[in-house]
Amino acid sequence: MSDSSEFRFLKACRGEPVDKTPVWFMRQAGRYMKVYRDLKEKHTFLEMCKAPELACEVTMQPLEVLDVDAAIIFADILLPLEPMGTGLEFSAGDGPVIPRPVKDKKAVEQLLPVNAEKQLGFVGDAIRLVRKEIDGKIPLVGFAGAPFTLSSYMIEGGKSRDFTTTKLMMYEATDVWNLLMEKVCVMLVDYLKMQVNAGAQALQIFDSWVGCLSPHDYKKYIMPHLKGVFNELKGLGVPVINFSTGTSTMLDTVQQAGGDVLSFDWRIEIDEARKILGADQPVQGNLDPVTLFAPLPVIKERVHDILRRAGPTGHIFNLGHGILQHTPVDHVKAVAEMVHEFKYE
Repeated sequence: MSDSSEFRFLKACRGEPVDKTPVWFMRQAGRYMKVYRDLKEKHTFLEMCKAPELACEVTMQPLEVLDVDAAIIFADILLPLEPMGTGLEFSAGDGPVIPRPVKDKKAVEQLLPVNAEKQLGFVGDAIRLVRKEIDGKIPLVGFAGAPFTLSSYMIEGGKSRDFTTTKLMMYEATDVWNLLMEKVCVMLVDYLKMQVNAGAQALQIFDSWVGCLSPHDYKKYIMPHLKGVFNELKGLGVPVINFSTGTSTMLDTVQQAGGDVLSFDWRIEIDEARKILGADQPVQGNLDPVTLFAPLPVIKERVHDILRRAGPTGHIFNLGHGILQHTPVDHVKAVAEMVHEFKYE
C-alpha cells in the first residue's frame, strides 16, 4: 500500500467509507507486554523515551502481536516539561513527579521557551526510525498532552485527585493562568509540528484530566487556548484527534474546541455521542479498558455493541483510555480480530 491516504485509519479520520473499522489501542505498547517489561529491567522509563532506538523498539513491539491499523510513537506527554524548566522524574509506584512545580506568577514567567527540534528531537528521531520500519503497512500517530492536562501537572507537582491548586489559579489569578497556558500552547504547537515534519501521519492531543472541570470552566479557561492550538495545526495536512476523558456531559463543548476526530471514554454510549456531535463528526472509542479483563464472550458482546452503535463510517475503534497493566495480551489481540471480523447489517 504505497498511498498513505488510503490507510483505513486515515480514511476513517476523514469520515470516508472503509472496508473494515480501523482499530488501535492507546498504550498498546507498554507494561502489559512481557517484551516491554524485559526491556524495562535494563533501562529506566525516561531512558527508553529519550533513546530513539529504544523508543522505536517499544513502538514496534505490539505490532508483532496485534493486528492494529495504526502505531503510536512511544513517548510520554510530560517530556516537554523538562526543557521548560520544571524538571521531571518518575518514581516507582507514584508515577510522574514535577520537582519544581509552578505555583505563582514568578514561576510562570521563569518557564523557558522550548525548541522542539533541538530539545525534544529524540522524539522526532524515533518517529523517523519507526516510519522506516512500518512504512507502507500502517500509519504512525504522534501525540502530546493538552494544555490543561500539562498545566495541571506543572501546578500540582504530579497527579491530583481534586486539582484544587490548579482551579484556584484559574479562579484567583486568571492572568497567571492565561500566561501559563499561552506558554504551554506555544511549546505544544512547535512540538507537534516537529513530529509531523519527522513523519507522524496523524496527531492525538491527550486531555486526560480536563473532565474534572465544569462546562463553564472549560469554555472560559480552556477553550480559547485549545482552539488556538487546533487552528495552528490545521495546515499540517494530518488529522488531529481531540481525546478527553470524563467529558461525556459536555462533548458538544469539547467539539467546539476543535479536532478532526473526537475521542472520548465509556461514560456515554457511542451512538448517543454521535447524536450530539452530528453524523459527520468522526469519532474514536470507546471501550472501557477494564473490559479487557473480562471473559472473551463478554468482551465480544461489548465490542460488537460499540460497533453496531457507531456504524460503519467515521469510527475508529479504541479504548476510552490506555491499556491497563496486567491486561491479558491475548484479550487485546482478540479485540482487534473481533473488530476486523465484524459485519455490519
